[in-house]
Amino acid sequence: MASQGSQSPLQRRYQAVRQQTMALSGPLSDEDCCIQSMPDASPVKWHLAHTTWFFETFVLERVEPAFRPHHPAFRVLFNSYYNGVGEKHPRAQRGMLTRPSLAEVRAYRRDVDQRMLAWLGSADFDPTGADAAPTAAISAGMAALVELGLQHEQQHQELMLTDVKHMLSLNPLQPAYADQTPNSKAGIDDAAETGDSPPLNWCRFDAGLVEIGHDGSGFCFDNELPRHRQFVEGFALASRLVTNGEFLAFVEAGGYQNPALWLSDGWDWVCAQQLQQPLYWRRSGPDWQEFTLHGLQPLALQRPAHHLSLFEAEAYARWVGARLPTEAEWERAAQSAGAHDGGDQPGGAQLIQLFGSAWQWTSSSYAAYPGFTVSGDTIGEYNGKFMINQYVLRGSSCATPEGHARPSYRNFFPASARWQFSGIRLAKTI
Repeated sequence: MASQGSQSPLQRRYQAVRQQTMALSGPLSDEDCCIQSMPDASPVKWHLAHTTWFFETFVLERVEPAFRPHHPAFRVLFNSYYNGVGEKHPRAQRGMLTRPSLAEVRAYRRDVDQRMLAWLGSADFDPTGADAAPTAAISAGMAALVELGLQHEQQHQELMLTDVKHMLSLNPLQPAYADQTPNSKAGIDDAAETGDSPPLNWCRFDAGLVEIGHDGSGFCFDNELPRHRQFVEGFALASRLVTNGEFLAFVEAGGYQNPALWLSDGWDWVCAQQLQQPLYWRRSGPDWQEFTLHGLQPLALQRPAHHLSLFEAEAYARWVGARLPTEAEWERAAQSAGAHDGGDQPGGAQLIQLFGSAWQWTSSSYAAYPGFTVSGDTIGEYNGKFMINQYVLRGSSCATPEGHARPSYRNFFPASARWQFSGIRLAKTI
């Protein structure tokens, strides 16, 4: 195998992403890695195997002349939702897979990594596709597929953290995922209180025709395309996210008991689940605590509120006389080099916490952009078929890998989902 210094940029990137996934699993026991806490979550062991399955199934099977799967059964066990590949193990039963062992899954990763790096370093591989020769064009397409696999794995890195947090929160010992020390979990810190939150100001944007969608520079997922024009009425966007302290005021004012604040399905959901507060909040006498990746911590009132569903976000917005932004409004604001303030502060207020704090719910249903087309091959199942009964979130969270966020990125979840690092940015119509 080539030394680190002689590796190509794509080889180095491949290794870095794959190693980061293993590093995130480092603080966990074998038992931790096998648990599935709910049907929407997956065991860490499954995440480790599925991200490996992606490269074996969509890359190695196409490029290795004498391809043989690491284990024939893995094709079914670790297929997520690709009907074009074949049968799938039921999603809700991933926690039943005590076999293969975690050690066997790690061996699966090592085997696929060795084969991938050997192919990426082969003389026949031309990631630039600069040649006019057919082989170069094919190589460029495969390079794009490898990059998709790496971006897919980064999505699973965030899912690993959210799924682990949910799993540990159900343990009566309230265990921590990692110690609260610098770099203890690759910089992920969902418990830090970063000092006083700045005042909330309203950043105004005039009505106009704006371009929405990926601009063509760098990687994007297919659901960010095509870039298109959209008219946006004048609006104002909150300069920062809603804090724990602000959402606590909603809780203590009886927000979860007031049906007038909730969408119909949201109120039915609150009643059916008998909800009184956000997912990871705990009350201890007069004080509030929050379960974090560092275990149970005092509720940090100044920190952006996390783990709120669309239903909760919409109810809070209605309570304060605001609303959630559309995804076009959010992207219009994120594209702005400096939004100007409506007069609360001289000189203009800047938008903060667009990225790296919490995914921000929008009021936009997850649907195709005008002119969107689904790829004709199996990879076409990646995003398009989920464009129903879900809502778009924008930005990124404290658990999002570095470099995995951009203004056009479209995350999406059902309205009731709240185990992700999702929060609230308010909007108003001008």
